[in-house]
Amino acid sequence: MSGKDYFVHESSYIDEDVEIGAGTRIWHFCHIQKGARIGENCSLGQNVNVSNNVRVGKGCKLQNNVSLYEGVELEDYVFCGPSCVFTNDLTPRAKYPKGRAGYQKTLVREGASIGANATVVCGHTIGKWALIGSGAVVTKNVPDYALMLGVPAVVKGWVCECGLQLRFDKGEACCPACGRRYRKLQPDRIEKID
Repeated sequence: MSGKDYFVHESSYIDEDVEIGAGTRIWHFCHIQKGARIGENCSLGQNVNVSNNVRVGKGCKLQNNVSLYEGVELEDYVFCGPSCVFTNDLTPRAKYPKGRAGYQKTLVREGASIGANATVVCGHTIGKWALIGSGAVVTKNVPDYALMLGVPAVVKGWVCECGLQLRFDKGEACCPACGRRYRKLQPDRIEKID
């Protein structure tokens, strides 16, 4: 199936009341559920599920086997690696379903990247341009530009918008790849210098 200004592979299923932005590509075996909103120029790999009322910003990349459950919101240019996992209920029970009443919101801010097989426990915010390592388990809010590794994930350093790890000297860092500059505000917070 091909839309007027976006592409949907014939094996994928798009529910009613879905918005898909121009230039977006939805590949094999995906399901986009009612009320979902997907921005322009996104790429959804094989077997991606976007649940009811999920918001996906422009320029996002969702690799194979990613499921965005209700309560998840991705801002612009978010990268979700293969088989990364989002949750939306802290105490799920098959016998005692709570539905939407039990959902916790998860916000992934602009430019953040989540590595393959990482898990994001619901109810948290991943800061802009943060980088979550493969296999990490996010159990708390993530600062902007943080490099998060481990189980549970902890801050192991800082990354530039371009993704390169930063090295601070006297509270400042300059990315050797792109030249963006940053300063450390506190031990657990940095900002880009304009």
